[in-house]
Amino acid sequence: QVQLVESGGGLVQPGGSLRLSCAASGSAFVITTMAWYRQAPGNERELVALIRSIGSTNYADSVKGRFTISRDYVRNTAYLQMNSLKPEDTAVYYCKVVTNGRAYWGQGTQVTVSS
Repeated sequence: QVQLVESGGGLVQPGGSLRLSCAASGSAFVITTMAWYRQAPGNERELVALIRSIGSTNYADSVKGRFTISRDYVRNTAYLQMNSLKPEDTAVYYCKVVTNGRAYWGQGTQVTVSS
């Protein structure tokens, strides 16, 4: 079993920055992919960014050039640095970890971009 703890959400003005963290813990697991998804009210959950075990990354077109995903392999933690935030980035952000052939989700953290 893997537990995920997310942090770093909050309220920020347009143009501001936030950094999300997702720490994975448990026993005897090897993480392959770590990813961030988001879900705004009335919308489906969508992939924001992912990072593979080899370090390659993918981003949604809407966040390219503004968001950066990174990973601490020792601490089993993923980060999402979000810059130049826009009101349309407002959503609940979820961390997803794939390990041992299973996917685990975090509880979600609210990001609100508003003046």
